[in-house]
Parts: sequence; C-alpha cells; structure tokens
Amino acid sequence: MTKPSLPDLLHAAVTAVGGTERPGQAAMAEAVAEAVDDNSHLLVQAGTGTGKSLGYLVPALAHGERVVVATATLALQRQLVERDLPRTVDALHPLLRRRPQFAMLKGRSNYLCLHRLHEGVPQDEEEGLFDQFEAAAPSSKLGQDLLRLRDWSDETESGDRDDLTPGVSDRAWAQVSVSSRECLGASKCAYGAECFAELAREQAKLADVVVTNHALLAIDAIEGAPVLPQHEVLIVDEAHELVSRVTGVATGELTPSQVNRAVRRAAKLVNEKAADALQTASEGFERVMELALPGRLEEVPEDLNYALLALRDAARTVISALGATRDKSVQDEDAVRKQALASVETIHGVAERITQGSEYDVVWYERHDRFGASLRVAPLSVSGLLREKLFTERSVVLTSATLKLGGDFNGVGASLGLAPEGTTGDDLPQWKGLDVGSPFDYPRQGILYVARHLATPGREASRTDMLEELAELVEAAGGRTLGLFSSMRAAQAAAEELRGRLDKPILLQGEETLGELIKNFAADPETCLFGTLSLWQGVDVPGASCQLVVMDRIPFPRPDDPLMSARQKAVEEAGGNGFMAVAATHAALLMAQGAGRLVRATGDKGVVAVLDPRLANARYGSYLRASLPDFWYTTDRNQARRSLAAIDAAAKADGK
Repeated sequence: MTKPSLPDLLHAAVTAVGGTERPGQAAMAEAVAEAVDDNSHLLVQAGTGTGKSLGYLVPALAHGERVVVATATLALQRQLVERDLPRTVDALHPLLRRRPQFAMLKGRSNYLCLHRLHEGVPQDEEEGLFDQFEAAAPSSKLGQDLLRLRDWSDETESGDRDDLTPGVSDRAWAQVSVSSRECLGASKCAYGAECFAELAREQAKLADVVVTNHALLAIDAIEGAPVLPQHEVLIVDEAHELVSRVTGVATGELTPSQVNRAVRRAAKLVNEKAADALQTASEGFERVMELALPGRLEEVPEDLNYALLALRDAARTVISALGATRDKSVQDEDAVRKQALASVETIHGVAERITQGSEYDVVWYERHDRFGASLRVAPLSVSGLLREKLFTERSVVLTSATLKLGGDFNGVGASLGLAPEGTTGDDLPQWKGLDVGSPFDYPRQGILYVARHLATPGREASRTDMLEELAELVEAAGGRTLGLFSSMRAAQAAAEELRGRLDKPILLQGEETLGELIKNFAADPETCLFGTLSLWQGVDVPGASCQLVVMDRIPFPRPDDPLMSARQKAVEEAGGNGFMAVAATHAALLMAQGAGRLVRATGDKGVVAVLDPRLANARYGSYLRASLPDFWYTTDRNQARRSLAAIDAAAKADGK
C-alpha cells in the first residue's frame, strides 16, 4: 500500500477538528516533515489563526517516531490532549493504518501523592507526621479544600491537579503533593503501585506523542536525570517563552525562612552536634540577610561568603548524618527523612554554587515587602546549555506566533544557542527559519497608533498626559479595551483614574481570578480589562469585546533588573550591542505578544495604541515596529479616534 501523502493527512485532520485549511499551515507541515526527515532544526513563525498545532502534529504523527511536544501554558497542553490529539488520531488512523498513542507528563508535584494523603505531612516543629485533615478546621477554606481533595482521590484516574475543578489553593495542594526530591520512590512507598505520577510516566513510555511543559523539558535537560522518555523529535510550542522558563528552572534561591525550615526538619534526625552546627550557620546567614540591600553582587561580600561557607559545610555534615540515624520515636521515618534531605540538599547546592563563584552566574539580593530578603543565583545565559542539551540528540522544531524580531530569526536563535542562520561549522546545529504568515489581513483589520505627541515616559513621573490620552481613546472605542501596562502600579493608577472619569466598567488584574476577569471582559463590550505583562499572553477574546489594545510604554526590562543588566553588560564586553540584544529583544517579544491580542479572527477590527512616543521617534523604534503585525501605521491622534468611533458604531449596528 502506498504511503498517504502529507496533504491528504492534513486535509483529514483539519476536517476532523472542524477547521479551515490554510496555505500557511500546509507550508508549515511540509517544513516540519522535512526537518524531521533530515534530522535538522526549524524555527517557524506561525501567526494567530494559522492552525499551527495541526501544522506540527500531522507530520510528527506521520513520521512514526516518538515525539515530545513541550508548551508553556496549561491552556495549550489541555487543548492538545483533550481536543486536537484525539480528533487528529481518529482522523489519521484509517490512512496511517495505526493508532498513535498520546499522553501528558508533568512534574511530580502536579500529581496527588497518595502517601501524603493517607499518612500525613512531615511536621516541621514536632516529631513524626501530622494529619492535615485533623489539623485544618472543617469550616475553614483549607479544611474544605482538603476534604474535597480526599473525596476526589477516590474518583480521579489521573491525580493531575489540573483535572480538579474548581481548583484548590496552593497551600491545600502542598499538603497532598511532593516534589521529586521528597518522593520516597515507588519501590519504597506503600502506595507505589497506585502512584499517579508513576502511572503518568509509564503511560508516557508507551506513547507516540508525549505532551509536557517547558519547565519539565528544562529539568530533563539541566539535571541530567532523564524525566522524559527517549524521543527522536522535540517540538517546542510557544517557543518565545523557552529561555525564560529554562532560566527559571536554573535559578537557585536562599531565604532565612527556607533555611530555618530545613533546620527544623533535620533536627530530630541527626546527632546534636550536626543539628547545632546547622542551626548556628542558619543564624549567621539570617544576620547577614537582615542587612541585605536589593541589587546585583558583582563580588560576593566577605560576610556573606563566610555565612554561605558555614551553611554549605553544616549542610554537608547533616546530609551525611541523615543517612545513618534511626530515631524510633519518629513515625514514618523514611518520609520525614526524605523531606528533610530534600530541604538540606537544596541549601547545600545553592550555597556551594554561589561560593564557587562561576563567571557564568549572576548573584543578587531581592527584597520583598512581605517575605523579606532572598539571595538568588541564575545563569548569565542559557544559550550554551540549550545548544548542548537540546539540539544534539534529536530534530527540534520551535514554533510561536512571535519568533521573528526586527525582520529575522537570528535574535531569538542566538538566545537559544544557535549561530546566525546559514552559518556552517562542525559543532554548529544547522537550522532554518520560516515565517508562514497569517491568514489575517493585518493592514485592513488593524491600525498601529503611536501617540507621538506625548512626553517620553520617565521612571517615576505620573503620566497625566498619557492618562488623558487613554481616557479619550477608551471613550472613542466605547469601552472594548484591553489595557496592558508595564507595572501593576501603572495598571492600578490607570484603573483608578478611568473609573473616576468614565461611565465604563474597568476590570483590574488581581481583583478576581484571571479566568473570571477574561470571561467578564468578553461578556460585555463596554467593559475594559487592565493588567500587567502576565496578561499579555493567554488572553484570547475574538470579536467586538476587544477592539482597542493599549500599551502604556515600551516594556524594556527595569534598569535595576540584575539578570537583564548583567546579560546586557556581557554582550557589550564581547563587542556586541547589549541594548539591542537584550533590552530591545525583550521588549519586541512582549510587544508582539501584546499586539497579537487584537486580531484573533478574520472578522476582527481594531487599534493597537502605544502611548510611548519612543516607538515613533527613537532609532530602535523601527526594529520594534518591524516585530509587530503589519498593521496600518499612524501617529495621527484624530485618525485613531475616528477609526475607533467608526469600529464601535459598526459593532453596535451589528448588535454587539
């Protein structure tokens, strides 16, 4: 029998999901198939509405080797596993003459731990374990959550936190889950045979397609202990997020409360001398941290270095001693010891990393109003790590609606450890970039308006002219506005100002859950939704409820951001343009994601308004504009208002 052609397979899959075939999707599928067959790498930009999930799933399933798909957001993971994959597999089965299996795999702490649920949680201050169900008042929110979790444990097949609706608080979930370091291991655990996390791993080993997240992909790459099953193809969706997710996983943190918790956990399990040494080291670290001022530590100060060396040595002694002690009074000693060991190993690892002082690490203090000071260490760059761990073993496809910045893929490629496209060399991964465009007619559907007449935003100045402009634009649009602000303070100030001025409902991030806010925003066209950078992704509101997207300023990293400024400085010392490589690339990605909220369907129309004149006036403005969808561009404020009023009138005439 002849092998089915890729166009036939794609047609069957698109029909099955009720979609429309798009030229960009077909071009993407062909390019993915080619990269997989050649064992090469591909960066593919696929605009909103292209149908990129099928653009990579169909050629991957047709190839027949195991594929790992890593995404950044929970929403896309669910869409793949609950909608796209079941329908696609059903549609391709008759053509492929086989039924590919698929599975979802997440980090261990995402699954309910039956040992924790039934045996209790190791208690910090006292010996043994305590029953969290007894400890929490049944009438309290925590108590209600825990009782619901106990009931749910009898009916769930996955034990996956995300399958529990409505969800529970982080505090409640922490009582019934463990990290991979705290886990006893299936062979030592009384509940190992029923373990949800182990079941998910076993299913992943049998699956042709494993859907996971960027964080687990990073853990798999960094920690050297394979979490994901062997695979021949890796597809990274929402790939613009990958560098920040990998950086997050590779970042270490120490806080006085975290160290104190480790001391308490270990105290009953080791000899008095070892416990006292860790307690003394903990107190020394706490004294140093009381004086910590936020900012980068180019060199580790002597007093901090001394405190960290003491912590490192005391932690090492405790780790050795933990293996030898048996305290008959401690209930379920294995679980208590495992949790204590996990806490102390983390402290040892971070203290050792900072005292070793790698030139490839950035160390800084942070201070939080509520949680006090923390000491953090992160890699200066993850590009070398990604090049070595990601691109050597398998074919990699990276895709997103925003990968091409300033006209090419090289900026994003460099952050992933890739040399400029077309560069050849023995140890250089070969890759190509492809922009398959978008099904939307951006110049006809949207306007990019830059408020050139406004004052350049300063760091702390109250922007009365910007708020005035914002109010006029929202008024002209009849509401229908998504406001994306560079800080929570700016979002709050704008919401407060406009609530006093306009007779329009203004929703503000933080006043409700994000899901609830988006639902309410979509339901009423007159409503506006204001929030920060975290809103810039994941808001998908097609139609008349979102016809104006406002950005208050270009979202450059804060000048005092220790990691970004260190990365910028490193590029400059190597002879490059640090501002363009780091700050402008960061801003371009966020702005492209923000502008992408406007046009989500072929009938959508509206305006993206940037209330920062630097986008029109500064030399880097053209680079940032070239990273945005190809909207019709204007700096004429009257034109922007007239267009918004006309779009509003048309929507009202349609009863929207």
